[in-house]
Amino acid sequence: QVQLVESGGGSVEAGGSLRLSCAASGPTFRTYTMGWFRQAPGNEREFVAGISKTGSTTSFADAVKGRFTISVDNSKNTVYLQMNTLKPEDSAVYYCAATRHFGIPTSSSLYIYWGQGTQVAVSS
Repeated sequence: QVQLVESGGGSVEAGGSLRLSCAASGPTFRTYTMGWFRQAPGNEREFVAGISKTGSTTSFADAVKGRFTISVDNSKNTVYLQMNTLKPEDSAVYYCAATRHFGIPTSSSLYIYWGQGTQVAVSS
């Protein structure tokens, strides 16, 4: 079993940056593909970015390509989401998730472990 704890959310002005962290517990962390999702009020949870268990492959939603990066530090069992050039439409609760599904799934239903979420608010 994997427990995930996100941190790093907050309030920022448009154009600013934030780095989210997802600390994972459990000896099998490196066997999971990790993903970041977000959910704004009234919207469905949507895929933001993902990274393979080896860290060699990443995937991003079109809305964040070129602005967000994802990385993993296996020595710390932590996944990061670096968010640059933030826009008001990036405002949401951001969730970290883990899956053993093949590839980097974009469907939230394929992820089996979830963190509690961290709030990101971007003002114009």
